[in-house]
Amino acid sequence: MLIEPDERVLAVLLGALVVDALLGEPAWLYRRVPHPVVLLGRLIAGLEERLLDARASDQGKRLRGALLVLLVVGGAVGVGGALRLALAPLPFGWLVEALLMATLLAQRSLALHVAAVADGLERGLAHGRAAVARIVGRDPERLDEAGTARAAIESLAENLSDGVVAPLFWAALAGLPGILAYKAVNTLDSMVGHRNERYRAFGWASARLDDLANLVPARLTGGLLCLVGALGGRGPLGTAVRAMLRDAPRHRSPNAGWPEAAMAAVLGLRLAGPRVYGGTTVADAWMGDGRAEATAQDIRRALALAWLVWWLMLGTLAAALLVSLGR
Repeated sequence: MLIEPDERVLAVLLGALVVDALLGEPAWLYRRVPHPVVLLGRLIAGLEERLLDARASDQGKRLRGALLVLLVVGGAVGVGGALRLALAPLPFGWLVEALLMATLLAQRSLALHVAAVADGLERGLAHGRAAVARIVGRDPERLDEAGTARAAIESLAENLSDGVVAPLFWAALAGLPGILAYKAVNTLDSMVGHRNERYRAFGWASARLDDLANLVPARLTGGLLCLVGALGGRGPLGTAVRAMLRDAPRHRSPNAGWPEAAMAAVLGLRLAGPRVYGGTTVADAWMGDGRAEATAQDIRRALALAWLVWWLMLGTLAAALLVSLGR
């Protein structure tokens, strides 16, 4: 059916949230066709091979890295725009658009991966470490039970922002072009936005653009976590917000600290702190002033909060759509 433009946006976002929560990333589908992020990764790898010159100066590498960003993000916007134009006149084009957007959200897959860590810890530390190694980059063999649980909760908080709230935010602002552009930026950062010798200059533009793209969504995610915590009876909203505002700016990441600090405040935990990546200890401030001895049960409490954020977004979109349809 044909629906009004404002209603279409709401229907697409609502449909994408529901489809992602129900289906996640079905293995049977992605055994047959590549995931959109996989396609982005292949494009980035191919362009990197042609653009990255180890002999170039830092300035030259930065310029080549900026060209990589322009080509990848510009291509994503172009593909998204073409799809949007093609689907707009179709009676059920909005539903196809929702299905496409759902592939770029990660609520269900994130929840399943994090829940696997809780399941693993309940079977034994080795199982928990094996599960958490699939979702974090730190050295799992250095993690005790509490460290493994904290790593899972931190990953959940950060990826709730990167994998759910941020893509939905950019989809709300700019539809398919917006969400595809965001996923392109996010994938660029994960592949070349590192601070090692190879990517320090070449990946500078990717890393800075990712920081910018997540500036609002990260803070929005933190606020949503504080809100659902208060609605769920986990303490006053003001207390959680004040703790988030106090701790988040001290995080080494300009964005990750906001959802992590909010999660720590609502759950009464301490998250982040010093961590080991590739044998190197990375100093970071603690988020929260609760207990550091997190458990598998705390992971499940964090998952419940993440799903409450999902329900809040779903309910807000549904209410807005009903109001729009009733006008």
